[in-house]
Amino acid sequence: MTNLNAIYVDDELPALELIKNYCKEIPEINLTACFTRADQAIEFIKTNPVDLLILDIEMPEISGIELAKIVHPDKLVIFITADPTHAAQAYELDVIDYLVKPVFPERLTKAVRKALDFFSFQESSNAKDYIIVKADYMINKILITDIQWIEGFGEYLKIMTRFKQYMVLQRLSDFSEKNIKLGFIRIHKSYIVQRENIRSYNSQFVVLKDGKQLPIGRTYKDNLK
Repeated sequence: MTNLNAIYVDDELPALELIKNYCKEIPEINLTACFTRADQAIEFIKTNPVDLLILDIEMPEISGIELAKIVHPDKLVIFITADPTHAAQAYELDVIDYLVKPVFPERLTKAVRKALDFFSFQESSNAKDYIIVKADYMINKILITDIQWIEGFGEYLKIMTRFKQYMVLQRLSDFSEKNIKLGFIRIHKSYIVQRENIRSYNSQFVVLKDGKQLPIGRTYKDNLK
């Protein structure tokens, strides 16, 4: 069975100890470290394998939501907070779960197992005929052959498929680096396409199989060769 390497960040020591004890009873999780400050967690993540972050939201200097934005989407996130008013903002990040204090063991276990399901789903995609993304509060499996183009909007990207579109919290540059071996090519600062979906191109535009034209950026022309 796969275990998740996790860390917990909460500036309240009693809550820290409580969740730490709960995690000891959950076989699917390996709680490798606990921190009272977000900057400590950031430094730890740089040199240690971490799959899951369990985060309090209201913390000094760097909030849990700000920390999630820094490490997301490479890490899974579960929020734990005493204030339910943060729910909408938290779910915009497509986190795994949102728990309101007081947290009970069975509720934390359920959240961890949701995280494990998503992690296992990602691992099973190693055949690489599809990608896994979190969008619309759901885990989505998208066939690579269905993807027409991908457009970047700052911290978000829009994946256009033959059937629908997905808004995903991920920078276009991060997606490009992670999936370059899957036939995706960057043609512009704002666009990625599937090589197999290109019908033709010239020095200025790519024409996709559905007739869609997308611009080619000067610095990305060599990617099409």
